[in-house]
Amino acid sequence: MSAPNTVINAEDVFAQKQEQEWVTNAKAGDRHAFNHLYKLHIGRVYALCLRMLSNRDQADDVAQEVFVQVWLKMENFRGDAKFSTWLHSVATNTVLTHMRKQKSWVQKVFSIEDNPQAEQAGNEIEDLSDLDKVILRLPERARIVFVLFAVEGYRHEEIATMLNMAVGSSKSHYHRARTLLKEWL
Repeated sequence: MSAPNTVINAEDVFAQKQEQEWVTNAKAGDRHAFNHLYKLHIGRVYALCLRMLSNRDQADDVAQEVFVQVWLKMENFRGDAKFSTWLHSVATNTVLTHMRKQKSWVQKVFSIEDNPQAEQAGNEIEDLSDLDKVILRLPERARIVFVLFAVEGYRHEEIATMLNMAVGSSKSHYHRARTLLKEWL
């Protein structure tokens, strides 16, 4: 039995090594290295913010806040996971913190689901993919759970902890999002 052929993409290996070097230098306070990390990851961080918030201005602000938080917490990155994994964890937590601050106490308790502004925002943003436009139309909780589960890869147990809800509620919101997306697509 022969060993499977393994093809190594030199560009990927170099990019990973370069990113590790930037992380090491950024942890030491090198702003130039941090700027490289910013440029490398801002697109995905912004996309996550926009999908969860369904508002461009808020997504811009929160994406910038994510990188402020990352800069302030660089020494906390131990390297146990990939930098991008840690970054997206910070991004998710920053978005959720922003959302909590935006809601009044009554909204937190009663969780207003239908958000006509999200539907309008989804229709106005023309440079997004059709799927992203439809995701923005989802009710807030369903949208957040869908993005965290289907796009970011979190488990329902993790989502339930992040959003302070039962695991069954997370699954229910995900099911609702999938049902609506199937209808709309």
